[in-house]
Amino acid sequence: MSGSKSTRPYLVRAIYEWCADNGYTPYLAVNVSENSQVPMEYVKDGQIVLNIGMGATRNLTLGFDYVQFSARFNGVSQEVAVAMRDVAGIFARENGQGMFFSEADMAGDIDLEAEAEKDEGPEDEPPQPPKGRPKLQVVK
Repeated sequence: MSGSKSTRPYLVRAIYEWCADNGYTPYLAVNVSENSQVPMEYVKDGQIVLNIGMGATRNLTLGFDYVQFSARFNGVSQEVAVAMRDVAGIFARENGQGMFFSEADMAGDIDLEAEAEKDEGPEDEPPQPPKGRPKLQVVK
């Protein structure tokens, strides 16, 4: 499995398309880091929630490494680039449904082979899912 790509970009694109198909407004929850270019005046507690709907963005690119687009913030056009690894979730504004990523993989992709080598359990025992629930904080 070495060299496999992260599932996060695929899942972000899938939820974005689901929102568009159902007439929902896709919002991106972001844990802001030095890897992201966002309007810092709207960041609260290290997080920002961005409307990435077609009516709110221009030149939206949902790439493997970054989500990039232009948008107006308080009437001023700004370029936004969010590192895919900083995306905490993507959801529909209208009903809150979407996908949120666990904190375990927020720091980057997990090397599955390295994790398998660390596993001390019997080979026929299935891996255990991460404990706890992902948390979403509404930022206004």
